[in-house]
Amino acid sequence: MNATSRAVAAYHGLAIGDALGATVEFMTPREIAAQFRIHDQIIGGGWLNLKPGQVTDDTTMALALGDSILAAGCVDAHAVATAFDAWMRAKPVDIGSTVRRGLLAFRKTGDPRMPRSEHDAGNGAAMRVLPVAFATLALPEADVRQACRTQAHVTHNNALSDAATETLALMLRDALLGADKLDLLHGRAHPLAQQHPEFAFRAVRQRMNPSGYIVETMQAVFQALFDTDSFEACLIDVVNRGGDADTTGAIAGMLAGALYGPAGIPRRWLLGLDARIRHACEAQARALMLLPSG
Repeated sequence: MNATSRAVAAYHGLAIGDALGATVEFMTPREIAAQFRIHDQIIGGGWLNLKPGQVTDDTTMALALGDSILAAGCVDAHAVATAFDAWMRAKPVDIGSTVRRGLLAFRKTGDPRMPRSEHDAGNGAAMRVLPVAFATLALPEADVRQACRTQAHVTHNNALSDAATETLALMLRDALLGADKLDLLHGRAHPLAQQHPEFAFRAVRQRMNPSGYIVETMQAVFQALFDTDSFEACLIDVVNRGGDADTTGAIAGMLAGALYGPAGIPRRWLLGLDARIRHACEAQARALMLLPSG
């Protein structure tokens, strides 16, 4: 399995996790069990009243970021901010408050970098980082981290957000290059928790109901990823926790897609995606992997 096929699976995984999780976003595990027993179908609905296969800001912001990278040839702060601003002007189905505040500030000042804030530790920068992992595949780790911060700080300039977003991009890169689950656990997840103890995920309640706080998001994703053995089991585990389920689903989906590849993705889920989104994810993944730095 080559890196490009894993990249396509990661992008499809992001969109599938987003679409699957959006149905049960803001629900509790008990509410999900009462309504679905186990939620494992892409059916739309949820608080956004989505059509079956429709995605949210997790996927569409990633696509906007990827388009900016392809246009600029690199991760450029002004290009990223301009692309995100155009995305917001197109009236997306959902938009986080921190993202909105950052983009409104960019419109007013022209500065594509928000000031440092301890209050901006949401998961919005991490959920969209996948295109950066593709575009920086051949670059040194320090350059990957800088590219992550460049796109993140358009809306989220926060130490915990940075740490998680950079770790996620490096985990994705490792998986694209053939690393296995144990490599990601010992080489990336554990070092993140050692550097920032907030991210410790073995000591917290396994069936947590994660909020949009980046720490809870990554704890839920890591628990689901490392305690299951397939793409399907990972996504079912994480979205049935409810909470910010479209984003935990999207992040778990990109990681599991990169790990397990196209063969691991259930066909019913892949075909259940909106066809336009499915094709856009594949086309962008292939294009980003062709960049000189990818």
